Amino acid sequence: MQEISAARASVVDAVLKLEPPQLDIVFLGAWTVKDLLSHLIGWDSANLQAINELRESQLPEFYNHIDADWRSYNALLVERYYSDDINALLSRAELSHTELLRKVDSLPPAELDRDWGVRYKGYRVTIARLLQVEAGDEQEHARQIREYFGLPARAM
Repeated sequence: MQEISAARASVVDAVLKLEPPQLDIVFLGAWTVKDLLSHLIGWDSANLQAINELRESQLPEFYNHIDADWRSYNALLVERYYSDDINALLSRAELSHTELLRKVDSLPPAELDRDWGVRYKGYRVTIARLLQVEAGDEQEHARQIREYFGLPARAM
């Protein structure tokens, strides 16, 4: 929980250091900072749904969309959650993240690593692993924002 919270805080900290014109610069493939925030909101929602699906021993629906670097699914999430209003995006990113953390916090700790019998290509899918992937993705995105825009590393 701390890792995923710290990762989101790092992204938001980097975004808040940018000037308004920088938010619309394409810096990551085809993405702007606004697109990136939309992507994060989308994955919060996808992981909320995935937690419920795993607890019913079902493969999370988003696995139906897997391709190279999740490009198609990420594009869908950006389109679905995009807003040109940075304040709305930041607010929604905080809300979606809070909803995800609240859901995880409501679970018995043993459920996070529980084997629900769900596999993808032989890989055991767990709630903890989904959250680890999200945290790692967000840490990488915070690093990419800081690197591209010349921001100093975040003090921990």
